[in-house]
Amino acid sequence: MELELRHLRLLRAVAEVGSISRAAAVLGYSQQSVSAQLQRIERHFGQPVFARGSSGVEPTSFGVDVLSQARDVLARMEVLGRHCPKDADPLPSALRLAATNTPILPGMVARLQTRLPGVAIKVSSVYSSSEIVELLQRDELDIALGVDYPGMELQHSDAVAHRGIVTEPTFVALPTGHRLGHRSEIVLGDLADEAWILTPNDGAGWPEVFFTACHTAGFAPATVHEYLGDRRQLQEMIANGLGVSMVQATTRPSPGVLVKPLAGTPLWCRYLLAWRRESLSEQLVDLVLSVASAAYGDLIASSPHAQAWVSRVYRPSRS
Repeated sequence: MELELRHLRLLRAVAEVGSISRAAAVLGYSQQSVSAQLQRIERHFGQPVFARGSSGVEPTSFGVDVLSQARDVLARMEVLGRHCPKDADPLPSALRLAATNTPILPGMVARLQTRLPGVAIKVSSVYSSSEIVELLQRDELDIALGVDYPGMELQHSDAVAHRGIVTEPTFVALPTGHRLGHRSEIVLGDLADEAWILTPNDGAGWPEVFFTACHTAGFAPATVHEYLGDRRQLQEMIANGLGVSMVQATTRPSPGVLVKPLAGTPLWCRYLLAWRRESLSEQLVDLVLSVASAAYGDLIASSPHAQAWVSRVYRPSRS
């Protein structure tokens, strides 16, 4: 077979919803059709793009790269299409962009400035994803980077739409002298006696998902420090023994800090793009999604611990 744009759109849809059946519903195809097409695409590549599990599908290490390039190709084709007068959608003169606590933002904005030189991009920081939704619904934002968690999809009115960028595991940050620092992955229950440094309610399900994971692991955190501030200060507190903390998988550890995956991956977080339907064209949304995905790819490329986890968990099977 030869790869076509429809194949790339199928891969993108499966990645965004994390499920072949849900992707089929989004695309308007049968589940059998999408599954068969995906198998043909993977045979073309010679290795899996997605790893199948009981809760859905996740990109393999190879798939992360394929999806990043697929999104870029789709965005470029859609931008190219705007040069045709009959399909042209005018670009806005300004783009009001907000983001919660995500490392994707800097790389994404840098790419947008290159791809949209005539658009003034105004960036604001909004911690709560629920507040982001409110700002979009009040027409105070055009587009935003937010988060949600598996089984707790972001809620909003029909005035707002959202699409997933990537779903990543949540890691834990420990001081370098920690008694479990030698392990390649940490069992959450083994941290039952630790003090925890947690960010506050994000309006999307955190820290409830953390406490649920702890309960499942058989404990309730005895000491919790609530902190929302500079990432460097957070790592300094961890290095100085104030506590341990859940962190993003692409977090770059400072001296004195180790970043480790959790055994069994009890916590996941999805980065997503949310936008006001009336403010942006689908072509522009696709472009922003593409550059956000590329920015995340850069983060993975510079995070050895994240790469090691992906390689170990999604190692392709050998026949």
